[in-house]
Amino acid sequence: MPERHGLVVGWDIGGAHAKACLMDGGRIVDVAQWACPLWQGLDHLERALADAQARWPQMAGARHALTMTGEMVDLFAHREEGVQHIAALVALRLGAVQCYAGDDGWVDVVDAGRHWAQIASANWLATARHTARHMGNQTGEGVLVDIGSTTCDLIAFRGGRVVTTARSDVDRLATGELVYHGVVRTPLCALGPRIAFGGRMLNVMNEFFATTADVYRLTGELNPAHDLYPPADGGAKDMDATRRRLARMIGLDARDATPADWLQMAHAWRAAQVAELGSQLRRVVALHGLGDEAMVVSAGCGDFLVPDVMAAASTPEAPLQRCVRYAGHVAGASAEAAGWAQVCAPCVAVAALYHEHVGEQR
Repeated sequence: MPERHGLVVGWDIGGAHAKACLMDGGRIVDVAQWACPLWQGLDHLERALADAQARWPQMAGARHALTMTGEMVDLFAHREEGVQHIAALVALRLGAVQCYAGDDGWVDVVDAGRHWAQIASANWLATARHTARHMGNQTGEGVLVDIGSTTCDLIAFRGGRVVTTARSDVDRLATGELVYHGVVRTPLCALGPRIAFGGRMLNVMNEFFATTADVYRLTGELNPAHDLYPPADGGAKDMDATRRRLARMIGLDARDATPADWLQMAHAWRAAQVAELGSQLRRVVALHGLGDEAMVVSAGCGDFLVPDVMAAASTPEAPLQRCVRYAGHVAGASAEAAGWAQVCAPCVAVAALYHEHVGEQR
């Protein structure tokens, strides 16, 4: 089938979710996300791709732009193998695919092996570059804060460019620009060794008893559409089951305290996560010398935390008082598409960057 040059589909294939953005002539038509537990096998990615084809039959013949983090899952012997397998499968099922390779630009699938290190886990760079290019015309500097289900990216930009020279996950873990904290899949024991409950500070049980989804389900902040994975115990997601999982973190049963007590505990976990993300954001702001005019651009299914994270990160030199949302302010998504464009920013960004690239080649 001939390529339909106006149609671009941006793909962000993660270890837990597959996200895609259908774009026509640079305009966002639709954005979607599917659960894709890639560590359990490539058949999950096959199903996600099939679901996308069923949702968007008009994308037959479209161009496809691919970014990923799924090469990290332990299905693969190493990340190079992961990049090659994911890219090859997407190309096999969809046709014309270009891989986003960061500083190396756009790469054909057949060359993915040579550029695997630049393709691996570059989705954050696509979002950050799209943000920097757009915001460069409006503000001198700022920072992208993308809080997802599993991780948080904190990426500074200035003068239309991404500031950091870090590119790999290991380097970004060192600088604080990658934080393995999310609002769905993060085990609660990762948020801190102790938690306040009943007027005491208690050591936390380092067991996979509960996740951050339990916290934000109780506080009412987690959109059920973003809560795609089974709880730690494989049980229900109602309030009783959620409280039971929280209670296990300190060796209790849900019946040992009131619903109000468990909600208070959930807020204590929330405060611990906000404090950690705030401290990492403060590191990034200081590392790149951002000042009091810095703009925060929020993204991700955990963007509801961003105002409090900004407050926790603020200093007299960099008070971080201004914030805009990626979906509307950068991506220009319609009201209908904005919700998922905000959650799935990297697939939107990679589609937009590829649309610009195709235009530049003409």
